[in-house]
Amino acid sequence: MKLDDAQKIVATALTAARQRNFKPLAVVVLDARGALRALAAEDGTSLKRAEVAIGKANGVLAMGVGSRRLAAMAAERPYFLAAATHAVGGSLVPVPGGVLVKDAAGAVVGAVGVSGDTSDNDEIAALAGIEAAGLKGDTGA
Repeated sequence: MKLDDAQKIVATALTAARQRNFKPLAVVVLDARGALRALAAEDGTSLKRAEVAIGKANGVLAMGVGSRRLAAMAAERPYFLAAATHAVGGSLVPVPGGVLVKDAAGAVVGAVGVSGDTSDNDEIAALAGIEAAGLKGDTGA
């Protein structure tokens, strides 16, 4: 994940959120290794909102599926997801708003996590940013 792409994802996600009157968001971009590439938290976000966004992004990287699938897994196999959350040090948030980022060939290049509004709206903002960077988002749907 190039820094320019990560910054574009964050900026566009926040712009999309403002255009839709979403609540203040935190947006995080991780590369395929899970290293932080970009993070922004808007004025007015609640305490620890960035950490929730990191948990969404980290969780999708750790499990290799978008967070919509993680949410379904949590409902289907709660003990497994609890164990997986423990295995990754607690940084796994299984609700929409965590999106795998793929290049044109389908290779995972990173993940985006967004938190602050409803999970569906968080996902909308993430996808807007990913698309603007010319990459593909995988929500796990």
